[in-house]
Amino acid sequence: MALGLSPRCLGGEQQQVIFDDLSLPEFGVAEGEISTEYYYSPKRDIRWTMSNEYLRRYLWMRGTYGVRVFFYEALLPDRPDLRALMAGGAHTQLKPDDGWYELDIREHKGGLLIQLWATVAAVAPELCPEVRADGLIWPGITGPMTRARADALVEVIPVYLDDKFLERYEQNGLFDTTPAKIYGRWYCSPSYRGQWSFTDCVRVGRNLIKVPMRELYEPKPDREILHAYAHVQDPAQVAEFSQDEEHIVSKTERFVNQLLDLGDHLAFLSTTLEMPQAAAEIVGFSRAELQASGWLHYPELSRLGQVAPLAMTEQAFLSRCKSIHELWQRIPNGFLRKLIERAGHARSDVKDLGSVKLLQALSNIVERLNKEGEHIDAFAADTEPRDLVTRNGAFAPLFINNDLRIADAHDAGGVLRNLEALGFDAAALSQGYGRALDHVFDGVISTFFHLNTELTKLLNR
Repeated sequence: MALGLSPRCLGGEQQQVIFDDLSLPEFGVAEGEISTEYYYSPKRDIRWTMSNEYLRRYLWMRGTYGVRVFFYEALLPDRPDLRALMAGGAHTQLKPDDGWYELDIREHKGGLLIQLWATVAAVAPELCPEVRADGLIWPGITGPMTRARADALVEVIPVYLDDKFLERYEQNGLFDTTPAKIYGRWYCSPSYRGQWSFTDCVRVGRNLIKVPMRELYEPKPDREILHAYAHVQDPAQVAEFSQDEEHIVSKTERFVNQLLDLGDHLAFLSTTLEMPQAAAEIVGFSRAELQASGWLHYPELSRLGQVAPLAMTEQAFLSRCKSIHELWQRIPNGFLRKLIERAGHARSDVKDLGSVKLLQALSNIVERLNKEGEHIDAFAADTEPRDLVTRNGAFAPLFINNDLRIADAHDAGGVLRNLEALGFDAAALSQGYGRALDHVFDGVISTFFHLNTELTKLLNR
């Protein structure tokens, strides 16, 4: 506890106590088993381990050494060399001046019993050498940077990081990495339970993060600054990136905006058809909540907006395709079926249609009414059976994304065929699936944009 560690207990057959440093965080600093019974000897062997860094810090604080204790016992035959140590007596004890061991030899059961106790200094009270954030040489900045120098900076000196810097925090629920849009810019500033945080981390381009040097050195553990340093980009590298290219968070925002617009349109249409339903109930997102709290109460948006490197693996790509599909599939199929039934189609004709085909059928109905210049009151007055089966080219990305979400990660041929069907150059996959994700994501967004455009025409006529 002198180190400010927090204990936690694990139950079961192996009772354990684990100490964590929650200020960093650092887990499993010290851990070991406990014995619930003791009668002359422990019920079982007890083993404890501790981080070398923390052990040395504790010894340094106490001014003591860590020692290794040794005991040896053996009953040996009576021998002249051992008798010589006993100097003709029946029992002797030998102990050097520094007292690091004690040797006991005595007659026992017709032989000589030897017992040896020893204590050896194993860990000195010296702190482990630490790599500090002070003294780092940052690309494009003259001289070593220290906390004092950074704090004294008046001008804004930007530092560019590869957004893989965020992966360590995004993949651990202990950290908060919820993106926030402030004055038109997306900030992705990791923080840890109000104890420390990065600030002013702004996304620029597809895979870059810009952060002022002064903010980078704001109070936080040195290892977090060193983590950022490991992802710093040289100015020459930054010049090769387009800072206008859209990043994954912005794509997620565009996608959500299309879903919100679709919710509003379908809510208006359902009210007109006397089957009212709120927009938030239709698409599963509240525009008011998003405007008030951003993505804070929608962690699925933060997950979809996680780092998407160009070198993304196929497995990660397919997982992200699944996330895209699940986000819009909140729209109830039953609600879509009722809309299409109100357009005059028999329930038996629509009961087996899946979510993508239901949206396609709805779009076909609305597009036909727009071509004919009809008003919204004609929605339920003119039925065309082909609306349910006509392939709509605008919905190809949605069908392909649906195929990708269920694709076997090892079936590379199937994935390639789907991407090529969407017009993506499969040769680009040699560098990873990042561009493929962009292509699929943009295609899905364009599908919902198309549907919203057609609904707007009909509802505004």
